[in-house]
Amino acid sequence: MEPTIYLFFKGNCLEAMTHYAEVLDGKIQGVFRNADAPDPESRMPGGDDMIMNMAMSLGTATVMASDNTEEMYAKPRGFRVSVAPTSRAEFDRVFDALAQDAEAVEMEPMETFWAERFAMFTDRYGTPWMLNYEGNRAHT
Repeated sequence: MEPTIYLFFKGNCLEAMTHYAEVLDGKIQGVFRNADAPDPESRMPGGDDMIMNMAMSLGTATVMASDNTEEMYAKPRGFRVSVAPTSRAEFDRVFDALAQDAEAVEMEPMETFWAERFAMFTDRYGTPWMLNYEGNRAHT
């Protein structure tokens, strides 16, 4: 059994997930909009372009997502999406791309006792992230 990350957005799901796929070298697997529903009863509240469900493969993981209306959306809390770039250059590239116009940078990129680079931030789409590059501090 493997967990799947499921993210919710306030009407910008396709934009956010496309950005994540580009930055993290993921692949969008499927996109289902409200307009794709077979009948009005199967639709979620909102317009035809609202994303009901979409999936992105990211390595061996799957990240799924959908839009929510303003009334249904709740800001994510109590978790972070954690990724581990494989080099310092990759860490910097991913941080620069995902943290651009961030809602908040809770922890600037820095060295820690467990990693050469570590950062925590909430991106412009409201997704909370943690980046961790262990480098020469990797457990052996």
